[in-house]
Amino acid sequence: MNLKITTMKQIFLALATSAVLFACHNSADQAAIEAAKQEAVDSVTTANAIRQQVIDSVNDAKAAAREHHAAVAAQNNSSSSASASTNTATTTTTTKKKGWSHTAKGAVVGAGAGAITGAIVNPDHVKGAAIGTIIGAGVGAGTGAIVDHSKKKKAANQ
Repeated sequence: MNLKITTMKQIFLALATSAVLFACHNSADQAAIEAAKQEAVDSVTTANAIRQQVIDSVNDAKAAAREHHAAVAAQNNSSSSASASTNTATTTTTTKKKGWSHTAKGAVVGAGAGAITGAIVNPDHVKGAAIGTIIGAGVGAGTGAIVDHSKKKKAANQ
């Protein structure tokens, strides 16, 4: 961090020196102007080199992390295949991912539809949207509960 601050100070100093020298328009100081220009170019080149070093070190760290993760994954795969070959009585149980119930879906859809309808119909749009949201959520939840109940009945009969 101190290196960045030092580099930025050098750049600022070089630019300030260049500005002062250009403001004079004195042809006798042409060598000083050229020296200031060269100093500015050198400081920018140094800053770019430092920036590239930082980028390279970050890329090296990322590569090392990828190698580490690959090694861990390979080790986990080899250990799991070894344990699977020694233990043939292993059973796998898959659980179905449970999503939203029809009641919840109905409440959300009903609330959205009720809010839009209430805002359009009622002259006081905010009040209409609030009332429509409440009524729509209730109706949607009720409809979703009926669907959930009928699906449970079908699953129980099969």
